[in-house]
Amino acid sequence: MDVLKRLPLVLLFLRVGVFIVMLMWTLDKLVKPEHAANVFKKFYLISGLDQGMLLAIGMVELVIILGFVAGFMKRWTYGIVLLLHAISTLSSFGNYMNPWTNLLFFAAWPMLAACFALYYLRDADTLWVVEKRASPA
Repeated sequence: MDVLKRLPLVLLFLRVGVFIVMLMWTLDKLVKPEHAANVFKKFYLISGLDQGMLLAIGMVELVIILGFVAGFMKRWTYGIVLLLHAISTLSSFGNYMNPWTNLLFFAAWPMLAACFALYYLRDADTLWVVEKRASPA
């Protein structure tokens, strides 16, 4: 089988896999806002977020990732997911200095690569998407 014919299936699996991780992070803001507030404070140096603010952030994020998994407005939703995950990955930089106590943080790097691949190849991501082809760049 031609590699270009296999590409959309691979991109679908990447998109769904990234969505699952992003969904859990989003649900954390909606279901356990106190935990999310601690994450914002520790990793992003943002304190003082109350439950209402975290619920609003979570709802906006939920809309974005639902658009992402649906392949809607790919340039924007894939780009925002890439940006959010890049910020998350880089904000955890201190955890990479002691890898043997924070080994799970390294899983962020292959996911960042998947987010980049999805953004870069978004025009080839055509299975189960709202938009089959993005407008020319």
